[in-house]
Amino acid sequence: MTLDTAVMRFAGTVVLGSALAAHFIHPAWIYLTMFAGANMIQASFTGFCPAAMVFKALGARPGRTFE
Repeated sequence: MTLDTAVMRFAGTVVLGSALAAHFIHPAWIYLTMFAGANMIQASFTGFCPAAMVFKALGARPGRTFE
């Protein structure tokens, strides 16, 4: 699995999981969805992604986006 794939899967899981939690558990979970979306927008401009740093430290192979 490449770094890019790991980051995108993680982001998708966070967004879907928090949206489901907002619907079924408590509406305040929507803030996690908003945070994930804001982080994705920020990463698209700066190339800095904390999740990418973690996955890189865990040994994910380099991809083309978060090098």
